[in-house]
Amino acid sequence: MKNNISRLQIWWKSFCDTLFPRQCPVCGRRLALTESHVCATCLYRLPIVPCSAPTDNAITKTFERFMPIEKATAMFYYHHESPYRQILFSLKYEGNPQIGREFGRMWSRRLLSQHFFDDIDLLIPLPLANKRKRKRGYNQSEWIAKGITDVTGIPVETGIVRRTVSNPTQTRLSKTERHVNVEGIFQVSHAERLKGKHILLIDDVMTTGATLISCGRTLLAQTEDTRISVFVLAKTMQR
Repeated sequence: MKNNISRLQIWWKSFCDTLFPRQCPVCGRRLALTESHVCATCLYRLPIVPCSAPTDNAITKTFERFMPIEKATAMFYYHHESPYRQILFSLKYEGNPQIGREFGRMWSRRLLSQHFFDDIDLLIPLPLANKRKRKRGYNQSEWIAKGITDVTGIPVETGIVRRTVSNPTQTRLSKTERHVNVEGIFQVSHAERLKGKHILLIDDVMTTGATLISCGRTLLAQTEDTRISVFVLAKTMQR
């Protein structure tokens, strides 16, 4: 019976791929049946951020200048002309949240060997403003968090931190302007539920880290005995 179900699933997937061929967002090549979201060649060439110690790396040091932080990690680098930028474009603007979940799973599996998640109590995806979430239909950071949960079993909390201001996009702002743009845009409710927790903040992209820093500072200021760590999918880099 299981073999029959498996064959039916393979047949159905092949049929759907014939009618609606899936393409790799990075290179545009048609995906094989065994490939999910991104082709094997592009995954092999993914510009991975080196896996140094999670408490002593360039990503962690970026945050240390602005707030207390336990550890931080990013999966891959990209720049504005990089084809790998299309992974993030697909996630945020092409209605493909599942790609965030898949990449969340992939990086989480790798981090397990570093014991990155051993003392994490709770996952908090960086919230979107309500207007932006309604327009997009989902919060891409929540889907990355789902991928982490699939691997680690750590619960996700989406109701405690709210984004109270729909601030302008950060894209064309300078480093200083980015930090000013996100000051005071978050609020914590039911802070008592976070007492003594080690929270992993999750976002899709990190440039200066300004938004994550704003959220982390708000959490530390409005909660008791909390600790903050950070997980981002991609880190921008200068060419």
